[in-house]
Amino acid sequence: MEKALGTRQQAELMAKLTVLVLGGGPDSEREVSLRSAMCIADALDATDRYRAERSTIDRLSIDELKSLPGQVIFPALHGGWGEGGPLQDLLEFDGRAFVGSASGAARWAMDKVATKFAAQKLGVLTPRVHVMDLRDIVCPLPFPVVIKPIHEGSTVGLFVCRDLGEWAVARRTIEDAEHMGEKRHFMIEPCIMGRGGAKARELTVGVLDGQPLPVIEIKPAEGLYDYEAKYTREDTQYLINPPLPTGVDALIKKQTADLAAEMDVRHVARADFMLDGEGLAWFLEINTLPGFTDHSLVPKAAKSTGLEMPELCSRLVEMALRDGGLR
Repeated sequence: MEKALGTRQQAELMAKLTVLVLGGGPDSEREVSLRSAMCIADALDATDRYRAERSTIDRLSIDELKSLPGQVIFPALHGGWGEGGPLQDLLEFDGRAFVGSASGAARWAMDKVATKFAAQKLGVLTPRVHVMDLRDIVCPLPFPVVIKPIHEGSTVGLFVCRDLGEWAVARRTIEDAEHMGEKRHFMIEPCIMGRGGAKARELTVGVLDGQPLPVIEIKPAEGLYDYEAKYTREDTQYLINPPLPTGVDALIKKQTADLAAEMDVRHVARADFMLDGEGLAWFLEINTLPGFTDHSLVPKAAKSTGLEMPELCSRLVEMALRDGGLR
């Protein structure tokens, strides 16, 4: 009986499609990536359709990628290399179907300045931007401003400068990092403020196969919605379908879907907005491989519609299979 049961289980296992789930990578968001990959793999293993093949990578060559098993690939990497084009180049050359955007869209979306041009083309309100030049002693925009890397996510390397003193500290910190070999390009944009100089409201919209998910408002307990508030602290509030000024919900959903289409972002994405004191929503950026941890926003929004993680991840695999490889 035990032998027969084992044989049946073997047959069921063989009948499942193997999904290669990649986590890790060389970027600053490696730890988040590992958690995303674990959650995705667990979700796929909970289905009766897929079996996850888990692989933790750093940078890898095309030969190393080709040696990894799996009929379809689900990359769960965040950051410039894993999300911003280089890994997607390898996935396209490999030829297997994979979840997420093609290399061109990945590169475009990782460049926050280029993304702003796409938003402006569509008439989407977005803060003006300056590329930071460390030779500038004086900030080119009036305070308060936000300084952030052009090609990073998860608020990595972000500074809020309210005066010349904070500007000088940020500039010196970036300059010191450059001297240590950490080469990043930074941008400066106005800090969007709420009513009476209070914090603006932080909103995010996920999109799944071109269809927007419910809006989520993010309310950190204090300060910025930074890396710790996103991934480690438990006191950040997430309000699904929050009360918003008339028309804002529909507007930012449409803008997210339109921007994803304009930039050829496929399968899944998440766009971030700030709502100012006048009720205007300002677009900040779009992410082509948003997080899939237990703190992450796309899974939260999907769950609010009845789409639990196993079904969400299954749908993404099905989209990849539908669209195929790009070689």
